[in-house]
Order: sequence, then C-alpha cells, then structure tokens
Amino acid sequence: MDDFLYRVGEWLRYGRLAAGLAGYNVAAMVPIRELGRWLVILGISLAGVGGLLMVGGRLPLRLGRLPGDIVYHGRNTTIYFPIVTSIVLSVGLTLILWLVSVLRR
Repeated sequence: MDDFLYRVGEWLRYGRLAAGLAGYNVAAMVPIRELGRWLVILGISLAGVGGLLMVGGRLPLRLGRLPGDIVYHGRNTTIYFPIVTSIVLSVGLTLILWLVSVLRR
C-alpha cells in the first residue's frame, strides 16, 4: 500500500497521472518536454543577443572599444588585444551563470 501511494505521489508531482490515464506514453513525453524547454530558452537567448547587437552601437561603453584595450598599429598590421573587454565579458557571464544556478535550486 505504501509503495502504491508513493507512486501516485510521484505521478501527481510530475503530472504523469493525467498523461498515463489518457493513454499517452509517459516515458516518451519527458524527453520531448525537456527538449521543448531548452528550445524556448535558446530562442529567448538568441532574441536577447540580437537585441543587444541592434542597440550595441548606441550604448555609452562599446564592447571592443573599452579603455584599457590595447591596439598596436604597425606599418602594415594592426594587432588588437581586448583585455578589458574580455574581463568585463567574463565577469558578466560568471554573474549570469551564477544567478541561473541559484535560481535552479
């Protein structure tokens, strides 16, 4: 009896009871649901990056042209070392990924 109640609790927790009663293959639904979730996250991320690229020229601090980035102009070459831009992007991505990991808990 306890095993049955445990299984019903698990089915209710994951919404599988309704799917199981409707005759759907519950085991096949879970990976598709995860794929759908990741596709939505990917789409929102791409839209966000596209929006940043559209307004990036109007921002006061342009990535790639920050103070502290080193540019060497030779006679026939130009060498560019985006040190500060790399640091800013690293800190920004670290904070975003930390926030995502905190929210997933």
